[in-house]
Amino acid sequence: MCGIVGAVAQRDVADILVEGLKRLEYRGYDSAGVAVINNNNELQATKRLGKVQELAQALEQQPVTGGTGIAHTRWATHGIPSEVNAHPHVSNNTIAVVHNGIIENHQSLRSQLQGLGYEFLSQTDTEVITHLVHHELKTSDTLLAAVQKTVKQLEGAYGTVVMDSRDQDNIIVARSGSPLVIGYGLGENFIASDIMALLPVTRKFSYLEEGDVAQISRFNVSIFDTHGEPVEREAKEANVSHDSGDKGEYRHYMLKETYEQPTAIRNSLEGRLVGGMLDINTFGEGADEIFKNVEHVQIIACGTSYHSGMVARYWLEELAGVSCNIEIASEFRYRKSFVPKNSLLVTISQSGETADTLAALRLAKEIGYQSSLVICNVPGSSLVRESDLAFMTRAGAEIGVASTKAFTTQLVGLLMMTLAIGQHHGMSDKKQAEITQSLMSLPAKLDEVLALASSIEDLAEDFADKHHALFLGRGDQYPIAMEGALKLKEISYIHAEAYAAGELKHGPLALIDAEMPVIVVAPKNDLIEKLKSNVEEVRARGGLMYVFADNDANFSSDDTMKVIDVPVCDDIIAPIVYTLPLQLLSYYVAIIKGTDVDQPRNLAKSVTVE
Repeated sequence: MCGIVGAVAQRDVADILVEGLKRLEYRGYDSAGVAVINNNNELQATKRLGKVQELAQALEQQPVTGGTGIAHTRWATHGIPSEVNAHPHVSNNTIAVVHNGIIENHQSLRSQLQGLGYEFLSQTDTEVITHLVHHELKTSDTLLAAVQKTVKQLEGAYGTVVMDSRDQDNIIVARSGSPLVIGYGLGENFIASDIMALLPVTRKFSYLEEGDVAQISRFNVSIFDTHGEPVEREAKEANVSHDSGDKGEYRHYMLKETYEQPTAIRNSLEGRLVGGMLDINTFGEGADEIFKNVEHVQIIACGTSYHSGMVARYWLEELAGVSCNIEIASEFRYRKSFVPKNSLLVTISQSGETADTLAALRLAKEIGYQSSLVICNVPGSSLVRESDLAFMTRAGAEIGVASTKAFTTQLVGLLMMTLAIGQHHGMSDKKQAEITQSLMSLPAKLDEVLALASSIEDLAEDFADKHHALFLGRGDQYPIAMEGALKLKEISYIHAEAYAAGELKHGPLALIDAEMPVIVVAPKNDLIEKLKSNVEEVRARGGLMYVFADNDANFSSDDTMKVIDVPVCDDIIAPIVYTLPLQLLSYYVAIIKGTDVDQPRNLAKSVTVE
């Protein structure tokens, strides 16, 4: 979601801040701003609606100088996208604040501050922090103390950075619910919402924990816990890399990341399947004992990750013989639920910072779940730190908002989890070997699918004037149909729905006509004959069919149906294999529609608020 960058250095930091914002553009935003304290202890703030490049151009025309500064990309929650609502927000030309999250009691705080004579210029919840810090500073010896008093009055989620133009040696940061990472340099230190923002200036990072407040100066970082006590947060060297401007030969990050999937899955498998067997330590210390005792699995996720969890339910119950429920994190949080005996909570998140999923994990610990496992792409993220076990997908940086390789590597992790749990629940050696072999064959199968790109690009032309689409699948392909519909609506803005094909007669058939393309995922499996009957129901009502199927499924193209031949693959990996054609379809349709593929409107990569 929103992006934060801050610096206290012995050099001008404006360029560092803007470069950091550019590296966070993938998170989604509608405006950007920067504030820097100059050598005369004056606050210089510049904000622009639109892309970071608009801000960069403004700073070229009217440069700001100074070694202490903060910057932000905003994704609107309170108040429309505008320069006045963009961050940083300023109080009395001295206090500047950037903030990720939502302050739930902002209305009462606003009324209280207005009563004290503060004038509000924006519609944001963030501005209350700015004025509240200024007010508390009147009775505080330091900016640190004022911020500590301020955050005790805030309800909701925040990752916030505060600076005072009268104190250019320090910035104060606070974290509750929304992630912040400290970057350590030589004679300079940094803060950001994501390490990607700081890779050009440092490789040494520590993560703030829930409730932490920190004072960052050029030569020192002091961290205090929620009780105000000094604490140490371990600093580690990061081994990730990402050049925000490097799409290589590809037009968009999404296409690049789609083509990276065979390599990403090879990386995900590397060292984890040894001698044809799964290394249980892949999931962390104590995994063997935890999996041995699992009698039920509860999966919690949002969006694309929810779809991967839906596939895992089929795998766990069919292959491992363990019951499984899957629920959207925001729903799980707000209902009373029954916890079956010896339940494992599995959370799935690309970023490891998804607010609803993180809150669900914390709730699960309170209500009696035996243990927890996260499937995640970001080491050191909150979900990874707070879970008992973790499977790191090793997908690499995913910049496109519409997830591609993060999704397929999540599926790999979930299939390996199924294998690990199945070992303790009667899964035969033969079945374990079959799953392992299927996983090993997966990257090559995906290379074959990517060779279909030109055919799918031609197919996309049919969608140029379409406004609605229906996706169908059965069994473990139903969640893949859901993922295909999500991808199409995310980046092409075509309204798309997905249904289990057997549900057609229960309502969706009413939508079928010559203007409604119907996309079907149809590998040859035990449900293929049932699916063919559903296809005929659509054809009988004048529907236009686009069927992704292997040769063994025996579909033939005609005037009412176009068939795209997908390579034959093992049933167990078919959900992963059939994902790629739908990703390519959505990409090429979006190109035809002329939308912003990597940064679709209204969406953010990492959703760190409810």
